[in-house]
Amino acid sequence: MDTMLEARLQTQQRSTHNGQEASLWSSGFRMKLEAVTPFLGKYRPFVGRCCQTCTPKSWESLFHRSIMDLGFCNVILVKEENTRFRGWLVRRLCYFLWSLEQHIPPCRDAPQKIVESTGVQDVLSGRAPGGAGEGQMSNLVKKEVQRILGHIQAPPRPFLLRLFSWALLRFLNCLFLNVQLHKGQMKMVHEAAQAGLPLVLLSTHKSLLDGILLPFVLFSQGLGVLRVVWDPRTCSPALRALLRNLGGLFLPSEANQSLDSSEGVLARTVVHAAMEQLLVSGQPLLIFLEEAPGVQGPRLSALGQAWLGLVVQAVQVGIVPDAMLVPVAVTYDLVPDAPRDVHHASAPLGLWRAALAILWSLCSCWGCGRRVCVRVHLAQPFSLKEYTSNTRSCWGSRQTLEQLLQPIVLGQCTVVPDTEKEQEWTPVTGPLLSLKEEDQLLVRRLSRHILSASVASSAVMSTAIMATLLLFKHRKGVFLSQLLGEFSWLTEEALLRGFDVGFSGQLRCLVQHTLSLLRVHVALLRIHQGDLLVVPRPGPGLTHLARLSAELLPAFLSEAVGACAVRGLLAGRVPPEGPWELQGIELLSQNELYRQILLLVHLLPQDLLLLQPCQSSYCYCQEVLDRLIQCGLLVAEETPGSQPACDTGRQRLSSKLLWKTSGDFTDSDSDDFMEAEGRYFRLGQQSRCPDFFLFLCRLLSPLLKAFAQAATFLHQGQLPDTESGYTEQLFQFLQATAQEEGIFECADPNLAISAIWTFRDLGVLQQMPSPEGPRLHLSPAFASQDNQEKLEQFIWQFICS
Repeated sequence: MDTMLEARLQTQQRSTHNGQEASLWSSGFRMKLEAVTPFLGKYRPFVGRCCQTCTPKSWESLFHRSIMDLGFCNVILVKEENTRFRGWLVRRLCYFLWSLEQHIPPCRDAPQKIVESTGVQDVLSGRAPGGAGEGQMSNLVKKEVQRILGHIQAPPRPFLLRLFSWALLRFLNCLFLNVQLHKGQMKMVHEAAQAGLPLVLLSTHKSLLDGILLPFVLFSQGLGVLRVVWDPRTCSPALRALLRNLGGLFLPSEANQSLDSSEGVLARTVVHAAMEQLLVSGQPLLIFLEEAPGVQGPRLSALGQAWLGLVVQAVQVGIVPDAMLVPVAVTYDLVPDAPRDVHHASAPLGLWRAALAILWSLCSCWGCGRRVCVRVHLAQPFSLKEYTSNTRSCWGSRQTLEQLLQPIVLGQCTVVPDTEKEQEWTPVTGPLLSLKEEDQLLVRRLSRHILSASVASSAVMSTAIMATLLLFKHRKGVFLSQLLGEFSWLTEEALLRGFDVGFSGQLRCLVQHTLSLLRVHVALLRIHQGDLLVVPRPGPGLTHLARLSAELLPAFLSEAVGACAVRGLLAGRVPPEGPWELQGIELLSQNELYRQILLLVHLLPQDLLLLQPCQSSYCYCQEVLDRLIQCGLLVAEETPGSQPACDTGRQRLSSKLLWKTSGDFTDSDSDDFMEAEGRYFRLGQQSRCPDFFLFLCRLLSPLLKAFAQAATFLHQGQLPDTESGYTEQLFQFLQATAQEEGIFECADPNLAISAIWTFRDLGVLQQMPSPEGPRLHLSPAFASQDNQEKLEQFIWQFICS
């Protein structure tokens, strides 16, 4: 009886609390706040300049100071002024009239020109491998060419494009508060397009909606019909047919066959001819360099690299003199997603499922005030030909992760090899197989370079800042009055690091809007004194907050790597729970810091760091050290007999630094190894240093803790097993650990895959062939539990609990 009364009382208290919380959300926190919609301000750091090392001429062109002051525009805000007509009827039909006035350039005789191209004619006449020769066989091959070409593309239909633009404009206005675009970035793209060279836009991929949002944005800005590369695995045949008529491109499945296959040769020839005709016609092309959302695997898309390889090959053989490459990114407050029963990553999206997803998105936004803001980023265009001619001189020797780290992990060696890490998780498929190995390497490094530029130019949204604060700084809750100050502080820190933010407005309104978007994962508790307590809800929702906070990580990545490296350096000297003043007594030499940073840089996946191929690990270590000094976490310590750090007098250059190759940036007298050996640092003793140091360390904790748990799981997992099977085992272990310890930010399948692939590169796991397919085995070097514990300790030294 007492148990029933207690249960009833708890139910009443829970319902009362839920009712109070719902009242807080609906009443706007019961505070008198002016309803201001978050929108982008005019004055922001201008981001997206191209690489000055690889493309110095492009860096100087297409940019002038006045571009920075052009401000932003809301692409989906179409009014009477955007049409040629005026009147009350125009104000009601402005969307329809605007879509009718958009210019669609004609695209005639493209299929015929593709069939008449040199490569296709060589196949039809039998001069090329896999050719048909003359007679009836030639007619069959010609029909096969027409079938493959119909699978790749179709001429855009102007009426369908206008109708779709009108419907999409209405849909986007229902789904989003605004879609912001910097006018200066758009002006740079327009000037690049006026040069007469083909325009190739290479974008990140946050949502399936990107494939229709980006073409609409550029179409509305007068860039013409954008040809979009779609992944055929994500679309049903009916949806592919519709997208082809709207400008979509699809790679035929035959193009992925082996090099000696006649069907593969024919398909790749047609694809090459279609790409050549597309570039010659001057139509802009959009390629996604990231895998589609929901696909578990490497970050860089194999399909995107294959299409980029076609562009590189067309420029190399002289089909077009050059191509202008534009890094692109799209950021959302919250990424629009479909319900799980409507769309799944493994099932192709059809017309019916797409319609249900649209209806679900509209119903979820209708009347709830949860519409999000979107920001489209267009970085500075650069010349592909200039990049190709400059980047080959920066290639040097590389070693695998097993050669770099395994001897150090096992205690067999203490010296880190002075070479770069070779780590490539994206397989080479499709037309990229027909390129030479040197050109394949060029395409892989170019795609990584562009993806790094796209991420660096992306704006930080308010949800990423809020998720980072709640997850890594105020896990147990924070008062709303304090959260306002923390939100402003982290925004300023991101701006100071040269990253743009995708919001502006009154601080209270911004925080209210952001918390309302995250209301599923955040609880509000009213306490006495009229303040609110904001608490992240414990449970799997923390995984979603961790994914949102990952959008902010690039802004603080260098400092986070440096803080974790300092944590690893102090791990063997000072107890981690010791006071900050005790840790500040320790002297840290520059050589020790370089070594520790290098170890962590080698351990972290390339997909996370996204280091530009033209930047060496040594230069990155110096950048990390400079960032730690700039933010005050490290202070130079003068040792007796050493030259003062502030001495700028003329120094004698050592003989070994007199002559260096053009790609070697270690010829600075301040980077002399013998001179750096005597430099020492201490931890800064400012009042803000301890909290900021812990905050930076925690930014990398989800990935590093997943790696540490993967090392613990080595003696529990069932091996040998397939890669997918062992990934599922590890993911279930991460989920079980999350339930026990509450670290749900580590229970992510993508983190499980990263851990397994990193361990495979490190030589912990080995992939062996078997009749059932490749299977993972535990390598002999880590078969003993002692070596497994050494691996676990090596990872835990970088983690700050």
